[in-house]
Amino acid sequence: MTEKLVQRGIGRYFGALNPRTQVALCQLPLTLIVLALGIATPFAWPDLLHSPLYVVGLLLHGILFAACFLIPWERLHSSAYLVIPVLDLLAIGLSRNGAGTLVPGLVILAIFPIIWLSASGMLARTSMVLSIVGPLLIMLPTVAGKFPHFTASEVSSLLLFPLMMLAVSLAIRFASMNMRTQQRQLQEKDKELRDLLAASRERERLLKTILDATDVGIVAVDSDGGILLTNNRQRDFERIAGPRDGRSMAEGQQLIFARDRSTPVPATKRPVRRAIDGESFADYLVWIGTGHNQRAVSTAARPLTDDGGQFSGAVIVYTDVTGLVEALAANEELVSNVSHEFKSPLNSILGNVDLVLEDVQGTSPLSARRLEVVQRNSERLLALVSDLMASASSALKVHPKRTDLASLVETSIGSAQPQAEHSRISLVADIPSPLWAYADPLRIGQALDNLVSNAIKYSPGGGVVNISAQGTGDWVRLKVQDSGMGMSPEDSARVFRRFFRTESAREAAISGAGLGLSITKAIVEGHGGDISCTSSPGKGSTFTLTLPARGPAVY
Repeated sequence: MTEKLVQRGIGRYFGALNPRTQVALCQLPLTLIVLALGIATPFAWPDLLHSPLYVVGLLLHGILFAACFLIPWERLHSSAYLVIPVLDLLAIGLSRNGAGTLVPGLVILAIFPIIWLSASGMLARTSMVLSIVGPLLIMLPTVAGKFPHFTASEVSSLLLFPLMMLAVSLAIRFASMNMRTQQRQLQEKDKELRDLLAASRERERLLKTILDATDVGIVAVDSDGGILLTNNRQRDFERIAGPRDGRSMAEGQQLIFARDRSTPVPATKRPVRRAIDGESFADYLVWIGTGHNQRAVSTAARPLTDDGGQFSGAVIVYTDVTGLVEALAANEELVSNVSHEFKSPLNSILGNVDLVLEDVQGTSPLSARRLEVVQRNSERLLALVSDLMASASSALKVHPKRTDLASLVETSIGSAQPQAEHSRISLVADIPSPLWAYADPLRIGQALDNLVSNAIKYSPGGGVVNISAQGTGDWVRLKVQDSGMGMSPEDSARVFRRFFRTESAREAAISGAGLGLSITKAIVEGHGGDISCTSSPGKGSTFTLTLPARGPAVY
């Protein structure tokens, strides 16, 4: 392949020359040898200066070299310059026969015009005929002059040398044909590569146009973090996140904050860094920039792999969700304010109903029952308002410490026992004591109450609610399992959404607002833990809480 490229380079250089220079370069090797021969003649063979044929041959070589520059070859037919090598054969014949036996090797100079004729690729038959006839005519006068006294060696030379020149001509022609074939192939490949390059550039322009037309920021990076591709929207985000003093736009220096809009995100948790580390994530919310230009951005990343399946980079997508986040915050604030406004009058109603019920004297049994209905529904409404307030809170405050979960489970069972007895439910606990975890006892107690209360509520036909736990080194897993109505896998995947209730629960007229489990999930995640649900229709449900067993190390 390297030789082909060298040949291609030489061909381009030679083709860039004007026709006169090209012809002169082809004639130059023979001219140099004849020039050296002419210079050596007065010293080596002075008698040849008296040979007319020899002198005319040398002069003809000089005239032919001058003709290479003087004749306007560019105006003539493309094969017109081949008259030069044909006349070279004549000049060599004159010189050789004029030199006689003094310089018999001059005939070998015939190889130069034969090479020229054969390599030209033109006049194929003529060049092959000349490769035999030319050397034969050059040698024939000398041999014929000795007739009939020539030797077998002279006859064999007369026959073999033209055949050798024919073989040289054929070899050069075949080599030239092969080279031209390779040159055509290279030209075809060059055209193909140019077409592919043009198509690639067109696709690149199309891709750039599409990327710049999208309303999301896109950046592709290699495994070292180098940017491979980005779009205008992403560059807008980078300008917003850029340092105030205009320093480098490296991600480590960008203004990227957590959900509270003020805590800087650690370098290892920034979207591009996570993507370079091989993480695949979605809906990772960060805030970029400061002041009135600050924007909420939801990020997602997917890895890139090479042909061998090895990690080679990542694509990170940035979506501006400022409007959505602010709308949710406004909605939560509205719900929180309305719930707070509901709570005060409800407490007043409950307080006054309690006072009236304490003074049963003078109150008819029917009025007392109606007041109890008011009390019960006011308590339900107050619980719903409390759930709404907790659900509206963007971040439930947790204050974890070393806590014995066994005592929390015992307290939760004691609180739920009356509800369980009324529903003919058996509460069973299998908890090692003590069972230490790093948790907020108030919040985890609230989460346990929600899970146990739901387990009882959604087991209308009676049954068993089993609460178990075990420690696994760094984590503690707590399970609440019931034998109730259960739910489908699709419903169990959505059960932690706010206000979600299954169709079977609505058909069974089981009361609830669908907030308890979303609150429980927020509490558990606030501890850095996790909660999951597995369930089957008619076979009950199992909720698993995972909580840290130990707190952060203190140095």
